[in-house]
Amino acid sequence: MSTRRHVLVGGGVAAAATATHLRKHGFDGEIVLVGDEPQPPYERPPLSKDFLLGTTEFEEFQVRPPAWYDEQSVDLRVGIRVTAIDVPGRSVTLSTGERLGYDGLVLATGVRPRRLPGFDGDRVHYLRTAADSQRLRAQLAESERVVVIGAGFIGCEVAAAAVGLGKQVTIFDPAPTPLARVLGATIGSVMTGIHRSRGVQIRAGEYISELRHTGDGMLLTSNLGHRVECDLVVVGIGCEPNVELAAEAGLATDGGIVVDEYGRTSAPDIYAAGDVAAQYHPVYGRTIRVEHHDNALRQGANVALNLTGSAEPFAEAHWFWSDQYEHSLQSVGRPADLEDLVIRGSLEDHDFSAFSLVDGRIQAVISLNRPRDVLEVRRMLFAPHEVTAEQLRDESVPLKRLIPRSPWATARA
Repeated sequence: MSTRRHVLVGGGVAAAATATHLRKHGFDGEIVLVGDEPQPPYERPPLSKDFLLGTTEFEEFQVRPPAWYDEQSVDLRVGIRVTAIDVPGRSVTLSTGERLGYDGLVLATGVRPRRLPGFDGDRVHYLRTAADSQRLRAQLAESERVVVIGAGFIGCEVAAAAVGLGKQVTIFDPAPTPLARVLGATIGSVMTGIHRSRGVQIRAGEYISELRHTGDGMLLTSNLGHRVECDLVVVGIGCEPNVELAAEAGLATDGGIVVDEYGRTSAPDIYAAGDVAAQYHPVYGRTIRVEHHDNALRQGANVALNLTGSAEPFAEAHWFWSDQYEHSLQSVGRPADLEDLVIRGSLEDHDFSAFSLVDGRIQAVISLNRPRDVLEVRRMLFAPHEVTAEQLRDESVPLKRLIPRSPWATARA
């Protein structure tokens, strides 16, 4: 057995995936996983959806059952923070005062919700952790009027869950449509219609400028002077990466912990993965930070591969999904222009895929209730291909026919 030790900092899927794949790739040394939450690593997507609805419980979305860590000889330290990194000394200091030496260190410190100054209190919620979601779930049960500030993914998913629980929901966002920043106005308008059809009041182009606690609830005032009373507020206005630990150790940060295509930071034998990693992507030729479950999972696996002696760049296409009501929204790739999309299917019927197409190459697809389209595009995104807008619009042309054939298959044809 090796005497080497890798320390993984973070309690999410990136750190758990790193531990999993270190063992899969044959690393038989010591693995220490340190997370500041009291639970073993868990998946966060259910926190704004099924968990709020009460259709799933925490035990069902743990990354690994607790016994797995013992079975795999992973030293799981929960409820403990890493407070400092000694780069020259190759060690970290824990909140318990213990110092741990490392041969490899992985920072998967994640993100935290961006907060609105002055928007705090027992019935004001920011959603990131299982504890956040548990508190929100309990208060939703006894609330009737819910205001969501911010119409991003978290805000829209919480709104859908609250409606599912029979609550009155109002969403405020300064953008012209929900999800405008990530999906554009066309698809944002579709999502507006979906939410309004469920009774959600969408107050687009309007934001809350003042919150005042009253005896039995809250009184909100918008920038347009409108007043809304509510029982509960959820703020979902984006996240900030937890870079402080890395920055204080002298690692390069720039809107995240900066890493190269192999996940390596600016310090030797220190890697970063997951939401906090601002990674150079060799296909796009630039540094990108992505806050999605699938990306964290795959980056963790990639870092494990590179910690065990490989030199494999992370060159995956970015994929995400969002479930709202009965609808499944998915995307893969990075759209070049959200206002210039080729539509396949019907926006009105909530059954479509929207392609970003540049010079005959698909840059991305955003699909509503068409997961198969996303799967097909994921296969062809980084492969040589050439398609036209007409082919993409024409539903008689299966997308799989547009996937380039391998040279081996072509030679046999």
